[in-house]
Amino acid sequence: MTIKKIACCTDFSDNAREAVMTAAEMAGKYKARLSIIHILPPVVNPMVGEGAWILTDEPKESLILKLEEQMQKEYGAKIGDDIKYDFVVLDGHVSTEILKYLEESRTDLVLMGAYGLSGMGLVVFGSVAKRIAHKAPCSVMIVRKN
Repeated sequence: MTIKKIACCTDFSDNAREAVMTAAEMAGKYKARLSIIHILPPVVNPMVGEGAWILTDEPKESLILKLEEQMQKEYGAKIGDDIKYDFVVLDGHVSTEILKYLEESRTDLVLMGAYGLSGMGLVVFGSVAKRIAHKAPCSVMIVRKN
């Protein structure tokens, strides 16, 4: 298998951090480009299931910039200068946006934490990881925190 593009999904949970560090290590080993993805979910009814509540009057563009800054602060220094990487913040239904990104970017491998934040936090994993594993156009690695 040739690995030139790696993606890693994050919700800033401990499992997501572990997945990002594993993805960075693999990107270095394979000299692949790494994209770290976060999805800004839509405001949803709590009875719908997947998603999170975003209770703010802040413009979406401002939220996206803050998330990009948080990703840089959280992961930028830890990834290293020898790895080509970018941060991607998308807006919409979590698994749908991830799958669309993987397809459009022609990603070779995607990494995800086994589970992420829950409750009022940003829900990115759990049933989403299962959906991505079944529908992704590329190989999927589920990372567990040791």
